Amino acid sequence: MTFSPFRIHVSDEVLDDLRARLARTRFPDRSGDQPWQAGADPDYLRQLVSYWVDGFDWRAREAELNALPHYQAPVDGRRMHFLRVPGTRPAGAPAGLPLILSHGWPSSFVEMLPLVDRLTNPAKYGNDPADAFDVVVPSLPGFLYSELPEGPLTRASMAQTLHRLMTDVLGYRRYGAFGGDVGGVVTGWLGALYPEQVAGIHMIHPPFPASFDSRPLSPAEQAFLDAEAAYDVTDGGYSAIMGTRPDTIAAALNDSPAGLAAWLVDKYRDWSDNHGDLESRFDRDTLLTIITLYWTSGAIGSSFRQYFDFHHNSPRPDITVPAAFTVSTEPSQANFPREIAERACTDIRHWSEPGKGGHFMPLEEPDLLAAEMTQFFTTLRR
Repeated sequence: MTFSPFRIHVSDEVLDDLRARLARTRFPDRSGDQPWQAGADPDYLRQLVSYWVDGFDWRAREAELNALPHYQAPVDGRRMHFLRVPGTRPAGAPAGLPLILSHGWPSSFVEMLPLVDRLTNPAKYGNDPADAFDVVVPSLPGFLYSELPEGPLTRASMAQTLHRLMTDVLGYRRYGAFGGDVGGVVTGWLGALYPEQVAGIHMIHPPFPASFDSRPLSPAEQAFLDAEAAYDVTDGGYSAIMGTRPDTIAAALNDSPAGLAAWLVDKYRDWSDNHGDLESRFDRDTLLTIITLYWTSGAIGSSFRQYFDFHHNSPRPDITVPAAFTVSTEPSQANFPREIAERACTDIRHWSEPGKGGHFMPLEEPDLLAAEMTQFFTTLRR
């Protein structure tokens, strides 16, 4: 298979329309007594929208993104977008293990960029240049510039697409995989389905087993499952509507950029390790780059497909390849017991609970994560 260079370009007409829509935004009143109590805070949203109109320089961010090597390729009959960044190694150093880094929701390839730089050019950060990796970062099917496949979008089908990208398109015979959120779930499927080609996997969200067997749950496992069930009741509304009525919410978010921003920044604040201060973790330019990519690609609705098609997923086989975990601190992952991951993975070689870094850890703690990934994946080179 072949792949070709790709450039991000948003027309002036689209940007003019975006600004006009933002200027007409009707902001709601706050429902709760405290900011962010009932979702995205209207006062913060006003500030963000004002900056989006008058301060955010999309053309500058577009140029920065296009300085990276973007490509597109037909995979399973559908267009896939990805970055492929070769490692910077000294002359004579052995080839680096290729890595594929898979984002989650509500994210994009932008989340992985701080990690990419540290993994491909470790000498820039004072680390051993011989540890450089070749890195591939796809936009998952349905996200931004990657098309949805025909039929249900399952975890297994996404893993199949990414595996074909790495092997049939890019020609790698063996590679490692990293992911978070849905990208982490797909990473687990890569390890389960392709143990001969996948050298190992690293995730920030440990996997569940396909089913809990007859072994009794430990107290830690039971406590975590109870807490997760309670969390779903209080904070799972977003996934319920995206999983049952995705077209309804997509109609609103695809027509209102302020509404789209509210839907996304609510999760960036709620799921990151920011102690209530969103911009202590993400500056406005980064947030608006991600949001503008969603807006200009028109892909918010298609990013919901994985939720709507969830019932099509089959049980995942056990993960037998070497596995490593740097566990997120976000509320849904608090006190995740290693015992649950051990029911799903037969060869856990690294388990870390650093106590910092949330759902978007590649953006939040890239130095920490790159160091743990390097430590793990360098042991898997041949």
